[in-house]
Amino acid sequence: MAVDGRRLDRFFRPASIAVVGAGDRPTSSGGAVLRNLRLCGYDGRVIPVNPKGGTIQGLPAVTALSQIDVPVDLVAVLVKPEAIIDVVEEAAASGHRDLLILPGGFAEAGAEGQARDAKLRALAVAHDLVVAGPNCAGLVNLLDSDRRFAATFFRDMPAGGPVALVSQSGAIAEEMIAASHSLAIPLGCVVSVGNGMHLDLASYVDYLGEHPQCRAILLYVESFGDAERFAAVARRVSPDKPIIALVGGRTAAGRAAALRHTGSEAADSDAIDRYCEDCGILRVGSLRELRLAAKVFGFHPNGIGPRVLVLSNSGGPGVLAVDRVGLEGLEPVTLPAGLCDRLRAALPAEAAVANPIDLLADARDDRFGFVLRAVLDEWTDGLDAVLAIHVVPFMVDAGPVVQVLANLGRQSSVPLLHSMMGTLEHRGDWFATLARAGIPAFDDCEDMVAAAGLLARRRH
Repeated sequence: MAVDGRRLDRFFRPASIAVVGAGDRPTSSGGAVLRNLRLCGYDGRVIPVNPKGGTIQGLPAVTALSQIDVPVDLVAVLVKPEAIIDVVEEAAASGHRDLLILPGGFAEAGAEGQARDAKLRALAVAHDLVVAGPNCAGLVNLLDSDRRFAATFFRDMPAGGPVALVSQSGAIAEEMIAASHSLAIPLGCVVSVGNGMHLDLASYVDYLGEHPQCRAILLYVESFGDAERFAAVARRVSPDKPIIALVGGRTAAGRAAALRHTGSEAADSDAIDRYCEDCGILRVGSLRELRLAAKVFGFHPNGIGPRVLVLSNSGGPGVLAVDRVGLEGLEPVTLPAGLCDRLRAALPAEAAVANPIDLLADARDDRFGFVLRAVLDEWTDGLDAVLAIHVVPFMVDAGPVVQVLANLGRQSSVPLLHSMMGTLEHRGDWFATLARAGIPAFDDCEDMVAAAGLLARRRH
């Protein structure tokens, strides 16, 4: 269903929300939504709705939607499935038009659920209602700093940043939120589609494609729904904003599991490959790759070219990185003769001046800084990215190395990716310093190169 973007604003940045089924216990679904509204820093009007009234989590509650003086932008529904139709009827009668229904019990729930689904659809048509869900985990939007919003029972908020995830699995969304913290992924928006009664995959991609703070859109998909409509949206969005999709059901057994999960019949994997290519979508093959894409596309939404230089202070990781360069379809560049002469004159005799450049284990900020400056000064063409590796030994303070890389990264026209390996006692601070300089940082050199491979596939 095509929904006007201004109407979708009520789901992503509502000025007011009523939470039907609100409760004091943060472990209840209604209590979790109130908790997350507070946790995300939502500054709009929040009205708990509960037949008992009183005060809920410090907020004055009403006993029914009809008691609210002015209809709210969004009604979040968190009651038992058998009570939802009554809530929707009351919402329609009292002027509330946009609803986020989190519980299931509809089209996915046998004959009884299908009958409930038909009633809900009929009410929506009769009263101009828009329904997100049902059977979803809700929505988090931290892209808009002026109206941070979260109507969800996810256990935590994402770390924040310009990347959005639209998922047909609440569990995958929950995992990506956790990864946004553990892997420093700039995830700022998470949408759980659920049954997608009115707001389906295409609706969300269309909205996020126009959102000025969103730089990349990730998808976990088991069915594209109206494939023709979704393709039209993706073709419009993907030239300017990357869409990266993990599509469940790559095998016959996986497709059978997807059918049991969402009731959707997935096409075979080759057909999905062709469909994604036709839509301009970058398809990834694993949750690991989806995490890597989430990590790098917020920094480099247009991708990079294939020509890369590996700069390392350790031989073994340099070997592994260059191996992965070839496996990812990237091209290890040959150093220009003038650059080789300049480096050999300044580096210890044991250092390797090739690709990878090996700075040796005792390299400090002066050596890292000199080599990276020389590369950026002399290599004006033919280089698409520098992939740096720092294995932190006991005798080197990594902080100054991080700082010099960050300073040079801010000035560089060549994208820089960095991996740090070993015991990293200040990992969070170091990774944050690099991220602020536009440098995605990784714990693993092979993951760094795999991420660069994804960026190159986007450019290709």
